[in-house]
Amino acid sequence: MDVKLTLLDTGYCRQLELFSRKGGRLKNILFHALAGLIEHPVHGLLLFDTGYSPRFFDATSAFPYSLYGKITPVATDAGQSVRTQLVAQGIAPDQVKGILISHFHGDHIGGLRDFPLAELYCFQTAYEHVQGKTGWAALREGYLPDLMPDDFEQRVTFVDGTEPVALPEAYRPYKDAYDLFGDQSLLLVDLGGHALGQFGLFLRDRDHGDIFLCADAAWSSKAYREHLLPHPLARLIMADQKAYRENLYNLHLLSRRREDLRILPTHCEEVWHMSKGEFGWRS
Repeated sequence: MDVKLTLLDTGYCRQLELFSRKGGRLKNILFHALAGLIEHPVHGLLLFDTGYSPRFFDATSAFPYSLYGKITPVATDAGQSVRTQLVAQGIAPDQVKGILISHFHGDHIGGLRDFPLAELYCFQTAYEHVQGKTGWAALREGYLPDLMPDDFEQRVTFVDGTEPVALPEAYRPYKDAYDLFGDQSLLLVDLGGHALGQFGLFLRDRDHGDIFLCADAAWSSKAYREHLLPHPLARLIMADQKAYRENLYNLHLLSRRREDLRILPTHCEEVWHMSKGEFGWRS
């Protein structure tokens, strides 16, 4: 079943390019945080992550969370929040039926509180890894507790509590996924490594064909195309370095096998340009 995907730019942080991939420059570049609006013909409006929102600044105002903002300086404003962008399109927050949370880093959950009626979908392994953590323990995970809705546990569905389904040969090297609605429209794949319990999403866009939203399994398209690992210092913050290496290599293999498939990392500059229509596709 085809859906419609629209990419939404919620702001950016600055960091040295060399940290994101081998051969990167000793120069600060912008890492945009993209969220995805999914229009499903049966299940309505859904989000893939929520990116940044101005709440990020409140959540990082006090020590030790303030170190998050100092290490990766963030630029965003109210006009860039997913909520504001949807309202500008005539979409009220309560029309969003569900949010797929790829993982719990602050640049992916910044807008969760803006959608109080949405059902929340994540991997239980991801949530349990950050559940209850505060202070230094939370900061080490890139997790900002103040961004979480107070009623999170009343609204969450743990996708990995269901049985995975086998994927067709066309998705190799990925072999299984969680079929969110049982109609093969949204297939969630374990991409743990960057964060424990991170998932990616296979979908088919009605205008642009097969797409893989791979979250932070790669920080740029160049990284997965050329199989370029991040700088060793950047790898120190990975939840599981071995799993990260495996998934980056799997993305590399998938990109070589499926030239028709659009693999979209959340923070990739190329994907950001494409979302603006500069590469011929404005979602």
